[in-house]
Formats: sequence, structure tokens, C-alpha cells
Amino acid sequence: MAIAGAGGIAGVHAASLDPRMRLVAIAEVSEAAREAFAAKWPVERTYATLDDLLASESPDLVNLCTPPGLHFQQAIACLDKGLTVLCEKPPALSLSEMDKLAAAGGKRFATVSQHRFGGGALALRSVIAGGSFGEPMTAVCHTLWYRPDSYFAVPWRGSWEQEGGGPTMGHGIHQMDLMLSVLGEWESVMAVAVRRARPTATEDLSHAIVTFASGAVASVVNSLLSPRETSYLRFDFARATVELSHLYGYGDGDWTVTAVPGHEQEVAAAWSAGLAGRSRPSGHGAQFAAVLDAIQAGQAPPVGMADARATLELIAAIYASAHGCRAVRRGEIGPDSPFYHRMDGGFGVASDQLG
Repeated sequence: MAIAGAGGIAGVHAASLDPRMRLVAIAEVSEAAREAFAAKWPVERTYATLDDLLASESPDLVNLCTPPGLHFQQAIACLDKGLTVLCEKPPALSLSEMDKLAAAGGKRFATVSQHRFGGGALALRSVIAGGSFGEPMTAVCHTLWYRPDSYFAVPWRGSWEQEGGGPTMGHGIHQMDLMLSVLGEWESVMAVAVRRARPTATEDLSHAIVTFASGAVASVVNSLLSPRETSYLRFDFARATVELSHLYGYGDGDWTVTAVPGHEQEVAAAWSAGLAGRSRPSGHGAQFAAVLDAIQAGQAPPVGMADARATLELIAAIYASAHGCRAVRRGEIGPDSPFYHRMDGGFGVASDQLG
């Protein structure tokens, strides 16, 4: 594997390497960051730019840990050389960029979505497939985080052009992606996005109501204004409530399952069977293992283009709904929509209210 970018998230990735992985190269424009990374992690070669790296290396996997505004062009450069790409979230700044990535070699492109791979998420999807919990009814998906004003001193943060959006795009995407992996296809969204307090061009808070093809309805909140930080998901099924409360990663103990009276034994048995053989925390290491399994089997790595695009389309729909003060349906945002090309539709934020 080669890594592009030597910032904080690259260090998290380096600390999570699967035993089958060998870190052959790092590309980083900052000489100080590049040298600090090489001093801490067992990387074989260093380069000033990704172009320099690609001119000399042909790794099995390129891991993009750069700021969001660089993901698209860097992914294209890798795909053009026939390489497989694992990209940090968000994978692109727009649906337009996402579709161009698909055309350039989407089967070799995967997005970092580490929360999908923890034991609890694997167990829940297995139990749902077996029908033991019944139909999904409603859900809660809250990313209540706190970022002070100083967080936005980094030039690319809080910029539509370089980050693609605020907490809806850069923070809540983690929980929303996990929600979609559990509840499946979404149908429509009605949302509000506002800038309440932070020195940013984007929103710092959004609320949305999402309706799913199953008929389930979810409330989604993405905030950078919440002093008691938590990432909270709740799924209410016909026979059980499943809750997950954590911050940046979870273990089996962070899940709570509550049965409808009279179904306690059935629900407990289903959950125990779902966890059997799957017990492990979420994290980049869990996804790396799944990616390597796929590569070694000659298969496309998870989470592929279809999954990542569904999440990105929901985010675009939240922004479009907030701007237009109306419900937006899945599939509505196409090349003729300004929100296909930019998450803010090119309108920016003229006031403290989007819309």
C-alpha cells in the first residue's frame, strides 16, 4: 500500500495496518510532515507529490488521506494507471465528480467507511436479513460533535470549494453511511441547514427527515455545536430496538438491544447468533482486512461506488432540500441540477440560513 497525505488521519491508517500490508511509500508536499511520518512509521520510500510516487511505484492499493478537495484528481490519476484506490470520506465533492470516478474505473475505487465493519453492524445486518427483529419502523441518526472556532483556521475547512460542505458532508457522513447500510435505499428527504455560530462558509448544523423504501422514517442531525459529544444511532424494529452510542468508534459493548415484551428470548438469541464469529470493534483495521480479502480474491473492494454514491446523494439532497425548503427525492439530482455539480448548488450561504 501507498498513502497520499501525512496528516493525522494518515497516522490513524498507519496504526491500523493489516498484518498482510506493507507500507511501501508515502506522498506528502510538506517536507516536515513527510519526514515526521517516515520517522514514526515503517514506510520504505517518501515522495513530495503523488505524481512522483505514481511515476516510480505500482502498489496494489493507494490510500488517499489528503484533504477532500484533492480526492477527485488524485483518484483519477491512480485509476488512470490501473491502480486500486481506497479514499477517505468524502470520496468526492459532488455527484458529478463521483460519476466521473465511476467512468474512470469505479470498480477499483472504494471509500473509507469503517463503521460498516464493526461486529455490531455486521451482526445487525445479519439479523435484519434473517427477519428476527421484524420490519424497520423508525430510526435516529445523530452526529452531535463540537468543533471550536479555531478548528476552521485550517484553510480548507469550512469551504464549499475545498471541503464540499460542513458537518453534513465532513462529519455526519460517518453515521449516515452506517444508517444506510442498515436501512437500505432511501427515497426522500426534507431538511434544514443553518450556520449558527462558527466562522465558516458552510452550515454548522443540519436537521433532516429521511424516508426509506421500506417505509421507515429517520431523523438525522449533524452538528458541530454540541459540547457533550456523541454519535448516536437508534433503530426501532417491529420486535426490537437497537441502539449504538459512541463517538469516533465502537465496540460490541456500545450496542444495546431491547426486545418487545414477549419476544425477549427470540431477540436475545438472534442478536447472540448475529455476533457469533463477528465480534470486533469498528475501525480502519476492520475495513483494511475486508479490502485485502477482496483484493486477494480478485474482487472489487468494499465500500464500492454504489454504496458511496448513495450516501453522497443523500447529502446532496439534504443541501438541496434546505436551499429549496422542499422535499427532494432520490434520483432527482441529475446533471441539470446545480446540486449535482456543487453541494451548495453554487449559491453559497448568503445569510445564516441555507435557503
